[in-house]
Order: sequence, then C-alpha cells, then structure tokens
Amino acid sequence: MRIAFGTDEPTPLTEAIKQLLADGGHAVVEAAAEGAPWPDVGQAVGEAVVGDSAEVGVVCCWTGTGVSIAANKVPGVRAALCTDAETARGARRWNDANVLAMSLRLVSAEVAAEMISAFLDTEPDPDESPQIAKLA
Repeated sequence: MRIAFGTDEPTPLTEAIKQLLADGGHAVVEAAAEGAPWPDVGQAVGEAVVGDSAEVGVVCCWTGTGVSIAANKVPGVRAALCTDAETARGARRWNDANVLAMSLRLVSAEVAAEMISAFLDTEPDPDESPQIAKLA
C-alpha cells in the first residue's frame, strides 16, 4: 500500500513510524519535506491521499491537532486524530478515515505501531456509508 507520510518535526518517533511502514511492505510517500510548517504538512498529506499518490496518510505534529485540521481542509480527506489503537480502528470502521493524525507529544513508538496496525487492518463498515456520505 502507498502511504503518504508527513511531519513538521523529525523525531525518533517519526523515524520509527517510517521504518514500521516500510518494514510492513508499504511504500512511504513523503508528501512534504520533514520540518515544513504544520499547515503545509497536513495539506500535502491530504492532497496525496485524494490525488491518488497514496491510499491513506499518516501525519504528525506536536499535538496532532494542527496537521489534522490542515488535512481536513482538503476536500475528500477524513483525518482522525488518534491516541490509541481502538480509536484508530473506530476511525476507519465508522468514519472511513483516510488520514491518521498523531501527537508527537503523547504517542510512543509502541502505541504508534498499534495504531497504525489497527488503522491499516480495519475496513470501513458498509452500514456507515450513509453517515460518511454526509461528510462530503
């Protein structure tokens, strides 16, 4: 799977996330230069997802809020700020989230791995399609 990745701050966590994605056999599409301003990072990841450069995205900033807000400004993006695997799973299942946003402040490498696994291994619930369509 092609996964757009972006962060406004390169850290050991962001390196671990990229390595985890690559080790999982995914092609990591660096949507924005690491260290770019958070609005640009969120927008670039969102545009990569809706522009078909990637199937889904993973985006990070200190709180996760800024990149999530910026990504959600891109029509067709459903970015979800998550802090645990169950929330990431629910974001995919019930909201058909296509961008996973994470906080560099709150998330450890282990929790990031759990969230990414839950996010990528969960399919949207077809029964939620009418609700998700309201977001368009």
